Amino acid sequence: MRFAIVGSGNIAATYVKALKNICEAELAAIVSRSGKRPDGVPESIEVASTLDSVKSYFDAAIIATPNGLHHIGAMTAARLGKHVLCEKPLGISIPAMDTAIRECDAHKVKLAVAYQRRTAPDNMIVKELLEQGTLGRIFACELQVKFYRDQAYYESAPYRGNKALDGGGVFIQQASHNIDLYGWFFGRPEKTVSMLGTFAHRIEGEDYGVALMKHHNGMIGSITASTATKPGFPGRMMIHSERGYLTLENDIIAEWQIAELKNPSVSQSLKLHSGSANAKVENTSGHEAIISDFMEAVEHNREPLISGNDARLATEIIIDIYSGNVA
Repeated sequence: MRFAIVGSGNIAATYVKALKNICEAELAAIVSRSGKRPDGVPESIEVASTLDSVKSYFDAAIIATPNGLHHIGAMTAARLGKHVLCEKPLGISIPAMDTAIRECDAHKVKLAVAYQRRTAPDNMIVKELLEQGTLGRIFACELQVKFYRDQAYYESAPYRGNKALDGGGVFIQQASHNIDLYGWFFGRPEKTVSMLGTFAHRIEGEDYGVALMKHHNGMIGSITASTATKPGFPGRMMIHSERGYLTLENDIIAEWQIAELKNPSVSQSLKLHSGSANAKVENTSGHEAIISDFMEAVEHNREPLISGNDARLATEIIIDIYSGNVA
């Protein structure tokens, strides 16, 4: 399958690296308004200013633009009859996500979203245990995404941390992956209140915030997210049930105290990208898993692992957090 990557920033370079590691995938073109060629892209690869001006043949587009432009890239690709793999989040508003899903459905192309934390083996194990009810009644979940980014990170691109193109601050950007995992495990809360603030950066969006949530089954959840917490800490989720507790740290079961059950982790030796202090992705195995699944979904005409409709949930939870801000 031949891919055109729309966007030429840091995440585009991640997809370039991931595609190189999949023998059935090939980079056909880069779409960049500035004409920038991402790291690792040879001179032989076409760089076009718009997707519809790409001359090289391609089967699918990877949308790696700022968050607020994701739905536009998806819409353009769909109208060209190209399948769409979108970097997270699918969109920063409900209408934007509706547009992406509607256009892909109308033109009968696949739409997948790169929430690759769902592919981590231990996360998949916890998801299965939750679905089976093996852990007993879950009454609390505490999610902490306490990262650090310096001011230079935000100044490296004019859209970073603004509401029009990034969609806000840490919740819609850095914490989106972890919030997707929270929603995948527990669904959308019925009630959300939050307090958000900007303390360490000159940005429009928040760099620290806490959300408190209540679910239909009574479970209470909390999410702390920040890019102001030095030096940056691995993402951490603690789940409390009537049978005990477990802790996922950087997508690995780090603590396990569930009565009469052994720790089922298969990932203790893995070193996964945490994003705690650096946005650059060194380990692209998660992206490779998403791309490979996407290719299989196209080949076998099935839904991708994370479809557009699946990916809506993370943005919906984040919008609830922003709407529930009482600070």
